[in-house]
Parts: sequence; C-alpha cells; structure tokens
Amino acid sequence: MDPLLVITNSEAGTADEENLAAALAVLRERTSVEVAATSNPGELDGVLHRAGSRPVVVAGGDGSLHAVIAALHRRRDLEHTVLGLLPLGTGNDFARGIGIPLDIEEAANVVLRGRSRPMDLIVDEVGEVVVNSVHVGVGAEASRRAVGLKERLGRFGYPLGALLTALDPPLVRLRVEVDGEVVTDLDDPVLMVAIGNGSSVGGGTELTPDADPKDGLVDVLVSRSTGPLARVLYTVRLGFATHHHREDVSYRRGRTVSVSGGPFWCSADGEIYGPERQRTWHVEPAAYSMLLP
Repeated sequence: MDPLLVITNSEAGTADEENLAAALAVLRERTSVEVAATSNPGELDGVLHRAGSRPVVVAGGDGSLHAVIAALHRRRDLEHTVLGLLPLGTGNDFARGIGIPLDIEEAANVVLRGRSRPMDLIVDEVGEVVVNSVHVGVGAEASRRAVGLKERLGRFGYPLGALLTALDPPLVRLRVEVDGEVVTDLDDPVLMVAIGNGSSVGGGTELTPDADPKDGLVDVLVSRSTGPLARVLYTVRLGFATHHHREDVSYRRGRTVSVSGGPFWCSADGEIYGPERQRTWHVEPAAYSMLLP
C-alpha cells in the first residue's frame, strides 16, 4: 500500500479527533500516514504542494472534500491525484451517495482496500467547482438559514432551516436550460432548481435521487410547486424521494445547465454565494479518481 497523506480540519471537535484516531489506527496497520491539519486555503495549498504522488485522504465532510478538490483543480493537479474520504462531517452526503461507509473504521478499510474509480465534477463558467450539488431558490435559502443553526444543532440544522424557509419561501422567475433545451422560462415562478452530481443534501435528503457522479451527466430538478398546498405536498414527497415524479416538477439529465433571471442565491456544496443573474455549469467527466468500495 502506498503511503498516504491525510488532510484534516485543525478546528475539528473532540469527537472528530477521536474518530480520526480510530481511522488512523486502521490505516497505520497497513501503511505509513502523514497527517496535516489545515484551517485556511493557504495552509491547504502548502500541504498539497508536498503531496507528490501519494493518495490524498480527506478527513472531514462535504465542505472539506470541496475545499481539497477545489484546491487541486485550481493547481491543475486534480486529474493526477487519487482521493480517499473519511467522513467526519455533519451531513456526509457525498459519502452516502457513493457508498462510502459512515462508520469511520469501515471507511478507513475502504481507503486501504477500495478500488480507484473515475469521478465527475461540476464546473461553472468562472472555474468554481461543485463536488456534490448546487441549488437555487428555496434550497439555497434553507442553506443560508441553516448556517447558524448547524453550529448549534449539527445535522438537524438543515431540516429546521428548510422548515423555516418553507413557511416563507423565496419564489424566483428563472430561465433554465439543459443542453440548450428550455426546461422552464421566466413566465413561471420557480420554487427551486437543483443540479446534482451526488444524490442527497442536508444529511440524507435525496434531492436528485437518480444522480450518479460516475455517469458523465448531472441531474437537474426544477420545481414549480409554488402554491401553499403544492409546497406542502412537495415537501412530503421529498421525504420519500418521490418528489421528482410530481407534475409540477421537471427532472432532466444533461451535460450543461444554464440558469438566468432572478436575482437568485446559490448553495454549492454548502457554500452560499449571490445574488446572481446568470450562471452556467457543465460536467467534467472522470475529472479525478476516488477510492470506493
């Protein structure tokens, strides 16, 4: 087994440190491991600079994985790097979607014994990456509200943020195109738009349930469930991952997605930005490799 570089968050809590120690014990039975704790992009860039040909193992959640992949993409080292994941986040949605166990010792065994598989990446027109999911509308607003709640409530912050947002949702008028085909236009208010490389957000909510980050496509969901009753029924079916079958929901798959209108906010892997008037995302198939079961 090749030596490993494990990157972790220097601000991790006590529980994460205990889980990390358990994972490192498993890894060190088979190989040598360097652990690097980082807290900002500058430190992360310095660590990646000395990674060499070693597999890079991210010990953290979706945000940590996003930060490492974004840094590697910016350095143009991503396609030459094999990544592993030890899920230590609150939601761990990307790990859920690709079959990495949430049990930390089992995840460490995947790093040791898993197969390297090519993974897709979503990239926008300014070069920003999305590893798991980006959404606009009610989902982005829920994420905005959940930021503060997650600090106090952990993974329960997202559903509470979603509930508060559902009571007073932002309705935006957007033109959404998938591979040049118009899915919805400015004359129809939209509850949300989701572009999924992975299937779930918010700690297991399957927003784009058919998404597979290994198939060269992104899944695009557009919900026009804007009335009070429609919103309630949409939310109920979201809990059962059948919301995308509603008549007021469009579900497409493609390689390029353009959203314009608004103004609108975006939530990309939990990072909030905006307000925007236009954004375009495309999929880069097999952009990097990850160790999977």
